[in-house]
Amino acid sequence: MRRDKRRKSFGLTVIVEDGKFEKAMRLFKKKVDDTGLLKEVRDREAYVKPTIRRKLAKNAARRRWQKYLESQTLPTKQY
Repeated sequence: MRRDKRRKSFGLTVIVEDGKFEKAMRLFKKKVDDTGLLKEVRDREAYVKPTIRRKLAKNAARRRWQKYLESQTLPTKQY
């Protein structure tokens, strides 16, 4: 029986080369982060009402705006 080198797999896969498990694990974590899979799972853990979702988004926007304003101000004189 011959195995085809290109196996069909579902989901995220990483090939461990030369027994370098740590490197494969880093690559897998990077792939998971890039796809946003963990964020989606965390978002789906519990139902959030639309009003709460809007309130959270508004607060996040307010924090981003405050951070932007702080980065745009000139530093205080140190003399």
